[in-house]
Amino acid sequence: MSASASGTAAGHVEQMLRQVTPGRYDAYESLLHALATPATGQIWMLLWHGQAGAPDAQYGRMEVDGHGYAPCVTSAQELSASGWMRSYEVVDALDVARTLYPDRYGLWLNPHAPGGGVGVPWLDLRRIAAGLDRQPAGPLRLSEPAIEIPQFYALLTQNAHRTPALRSLRRAWVQPAFGAPYLAIGLDVYDTSPPAVDSVRAMMQRSIGAVPDGLPVSTVAMSDEFDPVAMWLRANSRPFYDRDAHALPAPGPTGGYGYPPVGGAY
Repeated sequence: MSASASGTAAGHVEQMLRQVTPGRYDAYESLLHALATPATGQIWMLLWHGQAGAPDAQYGRMEVDGHGYAPCVTSAQELSASGWMRSYEVVDALDVARTLYPDRYGLWLNPHAPGGGVGVPWLDLRRIAAGLDRQPAGPLRLSEPAIEIPQFYALLTQNAHRTPALRSLRRAWVQPAFGAPYLAIGLDVYDTSPPAVDSVRAMMQRSIGAVPDGLPVSTVAMSDEFDPVAMWLRANSRPFYDRDAHALPAPGPTGGYGYPPVGGAY
């Protein structure tokens, strides 16, 4: 990328960054979109150890409120202003997001700036890595659903019982920081083979017709260790359908070879 193009990219991120203030979730979402776009999302990662491109290169680390972040700057001008004397590398924030979030590390933009810059938690880096439109905007407010839709739950439970790949179902009411609230259904499966996944998807499609018009419903895999809704469900909810709990114990033996005699006599 040429210097002028690089400067344009940095300028867009910095323009979005200047608009971010507490409570301005729309501005923060615009910043995330700028970071997620390769044409505009270049950042200057500060290397604590090694050189750019070297196998031993390590990003810098900082901790804020008990959470880890890798510091970066948003332009060559900000790099100069930061006084950073070690190496750095210019990379797409999308690639950095894919690297950091599995280790639950966030990204901190311009920590040297007045006010301390802006932190992007690892959950939002996961959204950048997976696609911003595919994950709800945090911070999320999660609770037990208060809406009464017994027909949907009854049909969903009935269809779940007929889907051997499904172990249990949980539910949560999700209110994103930006966007409409929705009902989330947590899907816990015995295996993740393509036939099993297809059967669970078909089960949801057969059930979704019982949802009242205008009520958004989404699903989340309970096996996803990085999904905030799945994490909340695992910690705070009980299944409303549980195949293992519904299973009846096998009948006991009634006598015969190897068992005590029925009625105490052979």
